[in-house]
Amino acid sequence: MANGQLNSGNPRVDIEYRRKKNAEEMKHQVITFALMIFLTLIAFVAVAYEGFTGWFIVPFILLLAVVQVIFQLFYFMHMSHDGHEAPKLFMYTGVLIAFVTILCYTTIIWW
Repeated sequence: MANGQLNSGNPRVDIEYRRKKNAEEMKHQVITFALMIFLTLIAFVAVAYEGFTGWFIVPFILLLAVVQVIFQLFYFMHMSHDGHEAPKLFMYTGVLIAFVTILCYTTIIWW
């Protein structure tokens, strides 16, 4: 749940609000879990299918992995909630630095 919880002074209203928010969050987590299982099955099918070459399979699986990491961060590690701005900043900065480093080394090696 978010850090700024509703506090109406009426315990019954507060409990109902928390139950509604928890049920909604659980629904999102179950849907995300099902999507992640589906993406994993797609990756297995892509590898097992004889018609795809390695030039297609490797980037495709990496793309599916990135999508699953985003699902993990935002739904299972609750990064979509308020109060996680500092960890988001550090993670995005780390991803940016890693991307620039890989781009620089790739450029240096290939050119």
